[in-house]
Amino acid sequence: MAETGSLTPLARTAYRLSQNLRLGWFSAQYALTRRFAEKIPLPDHLKAAMPATRQLTADRQQLIERDLRNIDAGYYRLPHNLIENPAEALRQSLAYFADLPNVNRRRRGEEETVLSTDEAERFPDYYRRAFHHQSDGYLSERSARLYDYQVEVLFGGAADAMRRQALVPIHHFLRERRIADCRLIDIACGTGRFLTFVKDNYPRLAVTALDVSPYYLDEARRNLKPWSRVEFMAAAIETAPLPAASYDIATCIYLFHELPGAVHEDAAHAIARILKPGGMLVVLDSLQLGDRPEYDALLESFPLAFYEPYYADYLRQDLPALFGRAGLTVEQVDLAYLSRVMVLRKPA
Repeated sequence: MAETGSLTPLARTAYRLSQNLRLGWFSAQYALTRRFAEKIPLPDHLKAAMPATRQLTADRQQLIERDLRNIDAGYYRLPHNLIENPAEALRQSLAYFADLPNVNRRRRGEEETVLSTDEAERFPDYYRRAFHHQSDGYLSERSARLYDYQVEVLFGGAADAMRRQALVPIHHFLRERRIADCRLIDIACGTGRFLTFVKDNYPRLAVTALDVSPYYLDEARRNLKPWSRVEFMAAAIETAPLPAASYDIATCIYLFHELPGAVHEDAAHAIARILKPGGMLVVLDSLQLGDRPEYDALLESFPLAFYEPYYADYLRQDLPALFGRAGLTVEQVDLAYLSRVMVLRKPA
């Protein structure tokens, strides 16, 4: 578990240096992407209201300072990937840009967005789509290997820092509990990126990595190999055969904006069912309209530039009411750059 105490000046300097290098690298990758990506025309009212690059840059920097304050307060450790391998970053960059022509073809509508292979029939209809216009949607090893890099490019290097904000309520929840007796499930775990931060801070915490894609679960197995007490399950949360009241903590990192509204109710009730009385749900997802009005145009333009078929509905979803119908109570809502962190509790 993360230890309470202030960072040394050297550690603080190392953090700032590494994160500024990260932001600079991925911001440059994003700028290069925009030069080569297919241009998507936006309505005039959205173009006129888009936030300035200066504001986005300043807000990213505020997120990094917040991340550092959390580490200094002992809420979680310095990131385990503080020093990235330059050769690996270059390899991922080359693979990312090699796939960009395929993304452009899908943006022009030259390829089907619904995956139709025989194997894809095993998955829910809503899942068989080329989310973000990425190759194979979430249904290939190639997609799983590219995903984390694509997300960091999209957020200018801030994605991991946003994910780590979900560690704060976990810290508060676990600090008075015996960690070895608790269980956490990460729903739609993807490549296991968030769970690497969880396990780095709580190696004795038993965790379940749940995801629909077997390819992303394979990537999660590789990423989580250094840690024990990890189990994997290939299933959608609304149909997962999980015992009732079996988890102390559930986390959903960027899940609900990729679910159709018709599935939201089933997913919320399924999560509430598997939580123990007094258990906690942490939902980290995109901002919604009105959270930060200066970003509303950016949010509305996102599904126009990237294939996110359910995002527009998510922007207007009343999440507290949704989870309230499932029996969960909102304890806290916090904003972190382009994300919101919602903490909910199942009554004891």
